[in-house]
Amino acid sequence: MPPNVTRKIARPGYAAALLLLAACGAEAPRPEAEGADPGGVVNVYSHRHYESDQQLFQRFTELTGIEVKVVSASADELITRLEAEGAASPADVLITVDAGRLHRAKERGLLQPIDSEVLRANVPAHLRDPEGYWFGLTKRARVIVYAKDRVRPEELKSYLDLADERWKGRLLVRSSENVYNQSLLASIIANEGEAKAREWAAAMVRNMARPPSGSDTDQAKAVAAGIGDVAVVNTYYVARLIASSDPEERRVGEQLGVVFPEQDGRGAHVNVSGAGVTRHAPNRANAIRLLEFLSSDEAQRIFAEANHEYPVKPGVEASAVLREWGEFKADTLNLAVLGELNSAAVRIFDEVGWR
Repeated sequence: MPPNVTRKIARPGYAAALLLLAACGAEAPRPEAEGADPGGVVNVYSHRHYESDQQLFQRFTELTGIEVKVVSASADELITRLEAEGAASPADVLITVDAGRLHRAKERGLLQPIDSEVLRANVPAHLRDPEGYWFGLTKRARVIVYAKDRVRPEELKSYLDLADERWKGRLLVRSSENVYNQSLLASIIANEGEAKAREWAAAMVRNMARPPSGSDTDQAKAVAAGIGDVAVVNTYYVARLIASSDPEERRVGEQLGVVFPEQDGRGAHVNVSGAGVTRHAPNRANAIRLLEFLSSDEAQRIFAEANHEYPVKPGVEASAVLREWGEFKADTLNLAVLGELNSAAVRIFDEVGWR
C-alpha cells in the first residue's frame, strides 16, 4: 500500500493522561528556537503507528503553534520515497522503530547531522548516532519470556542459552525478516564474533517449535497456549498484554515470566525508536524543535505510559508494569553498530535457514 497521510482522533483516555502530565509540569519547547516558525509546519515521515504519537504531535502544536503533518508507512517504504523525492521531498523528519533503518537512511544520504545541546543532554551517547544524524526517542529491551508453569527462569541467563538442546521443539521466535531479530543478531556478532553468532542462529533454527511466523505478541500468546515454552520478544509487547483492558490478553500476560539476559555480562540487548532530520528538510528549525520536544520530560513520560516503552532520557520513570520488573542492566553498545552489522546478520540468517 502507498504511504498515507494519518489523521487520527484523540481518545478521551489519552487526552486525560496528556492533560494530567501537562499539569504535572509540562516542558515547553524553547520559545527562542533559532529559526523556528510558530505559524509553520513540520512534515514527519513515520514508521511508528501508535495513537500516543498523535497526542504528542498535537501537544507540540499547542506549545509551539507549529503544525505537524504525518505520512505513515513502513520504514523501507519511507526510505524509498525519500530517495525518489530527492531534493523536492517535503519531509523534515524520519521516524523509525529501530536504529538499523536510521543507519540505512544515513548511509544513503537521506539525513543531515544536527548539533543540538538539548538532544545531546537528553539522549545518552550510545542511543544516538555519534555524528548526530539520528537520535533515540524510546527504548525497549529484547528479552526472553517463558511459561511460568513449565520453565525455571534460572535456566535462561543468556541469549546463548536458547541454543541448548533442552529447548529443542520448545522455542518460538518471529521471522528473520524482522528488524528486531536482525539487530539482536548484529549485537551478538558485535559482542561474540561472527562464528559464534552463526553457531547460535543455527541452533535456534534447530530448536524452533514451529517455522517463524507472526508478531512478538503472537509468540507470547503461543507460549501461553503451550505451542512452545520460551520466546524472544520486545518488552513492551509483554507489558501491553499485562496492562490490557481485554481479560483474555491479561490472562496471557499473567502466564508469562520475563528474563533480562546477560545480566552477569554485557547486559540485555536494547534498541530504539528514533528520528533524524532529513537531508533536504524545508522546515529544518521546526524539525529540530520537534525532536527536542520528543526528548523532553513531558514527551518521554507520555511515551512510557501510553506504550510501555522505556524512556531514553535519564531520570524519567518507566510505566508501572515495567517498574514491577525492576531495574536491569542494558547493553551499552552504540546502536550505530547494529546498522553497520545488519547485512552480516541477514547473511547469517540466510546461511542457517532462519526464514
